[in-house]
Order: sequence, then structure tokens, then C-alpha cells
Amino acid sequence: MLNTEQTGSGTPLVLVHGLGSSIRNWDPILPMLQEQREVIAIDLPGFGKSEPLTGAVSIDTLTAAVEQFLREKGLEGADIVGSSMGARMVVEMARRGHTGNVVALDPGGFWNDTQVRIFNSTITASIALVRRIQSVLPSLVKQAAGRTALLAQFSAAPWKLDPDLVLTELRGFSTSRSLDEARRSLAHGPRQQGAPQGTLKGNLAFGWGRQDKVTPLSEAAVAMSLYPDATLHVFENCGHFPHWDQPQETARFILDSTGW
Repeated sequence: MLNTEQTGSGTPLVLVHGLGSSIRNWDPILPMLQEQREVIAIDLPGFGKSEPLTGAVSIDTLTAAVEQFLREKGLEGADIVGSSMGARMVVEMARRGHTGNVVALDPGGFWNDTQVRIFNSTITASIALVRRIQSVLPSLVKQAAGRTALLAQFSAAPWKLDPDLVLTELRGFSTSRSLDEARRSLAHGPRQQGAPQGTLKGNLAFGWGRQDKVTPLSEAAVAMSLYPDATLHVFENCGHFPHWDQPQETARFILDSTGW
């Protein structure tokens, strides 16, 4: 059973977070989305408050868990939004025939050999560092300089971020029980496949931060070549999480891309 948070009313919109994150990753845009939609944010297995999978943890098994959740809740055709690893997963769902509209924010899986090595080494180092300094995180994130040092890899303006949001995100590096297995699968597992023109059953929209240091904007060209029916929106002055750095623009992009 996945932990979920449901807010708002209207046509369902499902939110899937990324590596080490949780439902709380979406807090900057939840108020704007719930004004128009019924928003169902989920904690992936082994993240947030959801129990881990009983078997192997991989992008495939995590994606299958989300697909099962949608079937159980009668949400097979719901619009779905993913961030980072979650974006990698929702793109895979679109490729498999998901009938709802899909929005993928800075997805992994479109990298070349050099890019994936950089991703894996830098993310692994970041996780290890944050785990070592858990005891002093509360005091560090209260300071703009501390947020800048800790989140420079993920945000174009980390000093502007809400300290509570940052603390919750970085706590997840230590508390997410499936983080290490998911990271290995993301880095070493199969690359994202594509979908020939005319085969997607819903709309697919990519959103990418121009200053993304985790999945650089150059990877968007690969994504668009593999998904010729998709659209691409580039967020200026934005890092890996558009919903953090440009929340109003991101909420509007999601609503526009899903027909609202």
C-alpha cells in the first residue's frame, strides 16, 4: 500500500516524486494545482511513509508499483506528473501505453555514458555527505549560505528555498529505505527507450530547467528524438526541480499540458 495525500477537487492528477524525495517535494505547487484538480501525490515504495517493495527495487518494479496503484484506485487514465526519477518512470508509463496525459520534469534515463557516470558519482557523493551531517542539518538549512552549499546541485537559487522544504528533502537521503537500490538501478539499469511517432495514447510534455546540473538540458534533445510526438518547455533560471525554482510557471505548465 502506497502512502498518498489527496487534496483539491476535479479531474485527478497524480504526482510522482524522484530519488530520495517524498510527497513533500511537491509542496511549492500543491496549492496552485489543487485549485483546479484533485491532486493525488504518492510516496513511492521505500520512500516517504510507504513500505519498501518485498522484492527487487528497480525502475521497472517501482514503475509497476505505480501502475498497480492506479489500477487499484481506478486511475488508469489519470493525468500523471513525474519529477527526476519519477519523471523517468512516467515516461516509461507513456511508452507502455498509459492513456492519460504525462508531464515529465527533468527526467533521468536520457544520458550518454559520460553523463551517467557524472550523475552517479556526484549523486552518490551528495547522499553520503548529507547522511554524515544529519545531526547539524536543521541549523545549516536555516542559513541561506547553508542551503546554497547543500542544494547547489539541484536548484538555480537554493538560498531562496523554504528551509523546511530543504530539511525534509535532505532528511529523505537518510530515511528513504530504497534509495540506494533505486539509485543503482537508475544509473546502471536500462536507458530510456523511445516511442515511434503516432504510438503514444496521451500527450507527453517534457519540462527542463536550463541550469539543471543533474540531468543537463542537452539530454532533452535525446528525449525529443526518442519521443517525436512530445513537446518541450524550457524553464529559465531553473535547476533540476522546476516546481521549486519556478513554481508558478511549473503549475501553469502542468495544467496547460494536461488540458486545463
